[in-house]
Amino acid sequence: MKHADGYLDVRHSKARGSSRLYQQSWTPDGDVRAGILLAHGLGEHSSRYTHVAEHLTRRGFAVHTLDHYGHGKSDGLPGYVERFSVYLDGVAALLEKTQKEHPGQPLFLIGHSMGGLIAAAFLLERQNAFRACALSGPAIKSDQAPHAIVIALIRLIAILAPTAPLIQLDASGVSRDKSVVDAYMRDPLVHHGKLSARLLSEMSAAMKTTLARAAEIRIPIILMHGDADQLTAPSGSVELHDRIESDDKTLKLYPGLYHEIFNEPEQDAVLAEMSGWLEAHL
Repeated sequence: MKHADGYLDVRHSKARGSSRLYQQSWTPDGDVRAGILLAHGLGEHSSRYTHVAEHLTRRGFAVHTLDHYGHGKSDGLPGYVERFSVYLDGVAALLEKTQKEHPGQPLFLIGHSMGGLIAAAFLLERQNAFRACALSGPAIKSDQAPHAIVIALIRLIAILAPTAPLIQLDASGVSRDKSVVDAYMRDPLVHHGKLSARLLSEMSAAMKTTLARAAEIRIPIILMHGDADQLTAPSGSVELHDRIESDDKTLKLYPGLYHEIFNEPEQDAVLAEMSGWLEAHL
């Protein structure tokens, strides 16, 4: 497996200015069968997916990913984004780079958590660029969703004080594996602070829009979710699956698994199921 990294200069379509986003790729030592774009989750960074890349490159996939705006080694204030579209701009830049490196080859999209929401939202604009898509614990809904009055208050704060810190993620919900949680808590590139009002407001709006337009998604898709996930609601994956109009769609709920199904004790079986599904769509 070969590794390369660098930065992408990204101009934002609906937000102010531009940013430099850290990107990296892992490619097989042998022939490349297909390219994969991978979108990581909220508050984390792309290097937490090295083991996922190792699994996929052994099967001939080249994995390309980035640290979203405000995450990891990329520009931006952690826990904040001006517009949700900023994340989509990053994926668009990564797609352009990946298409140049793998001309004529099939491309797949993988997204976890907020990266699953980003991936689903990106499909609404660019699904024809991909052969298929796999979503892991996508942030489509939350079982602990605030009351409508609270949501309205958050939106007001997002206008008046957009960077105001409001909510902090519970790291204990990441995995049942204590070593994974401990590593997550020690990782200096993970954002351990609170999420801003603007980010929460933008994510809420993106969830609503993505569900409302889900019928527009028609490429093959697999949704994978731990049914004991307390960070993103499995019911969100169920509803998204029901609304998608693709003739080739799969919903897989894993009994007892927490949020990061790629970092649970059963990760080998989960990764094998995902890569097997991807290979079946080459």
